[in-house]
Amino acid sequence: MARDVQHEIRRKQRVRRSIRARAYGRPRLSVFRSSKQIYAQIIDDEQGVTVVAASSMEKANRDSLKSGANIDAAKVVGKLIAERAVAKGIKAVVFDRGAYMYHGRVKALAEGAREGGLDF
Repeated sequence: MARDVQHEIRRKQRVRRSIRARAYGRPRLSVFRSSKQIYAQIIDDEQGVTVVAASSMEKANRDSLKSGANIDAAKVVGKLIAERAVAKGIKAVVFDRGAYMYHGRVKALAEGAREGGLDF
């Protein structure tokens, strides 16, 4: 069990290290996926602040979505974070999938963000 957690931490660090190497000053779109919800935030690593955040836990999303743990919810959260980012003047980001594989809900969130106007 502990070995699996350490492996996940190393994988996340490896992904983040490669993202920082090719970010070129762009903010990072970070994804967190739990078993029941999905969360996304755009982080400015230079200043160390979260610029924009969205999740399936927000009231509007809870009322309209059947579940926060499916592809439809991830796509809605992706579009929502892109909408908020464009309103703040952010158009280009670097996608940080963390320790998650790029498929399923993580991929749906990325596609939703691209549809919403983010470039990565």
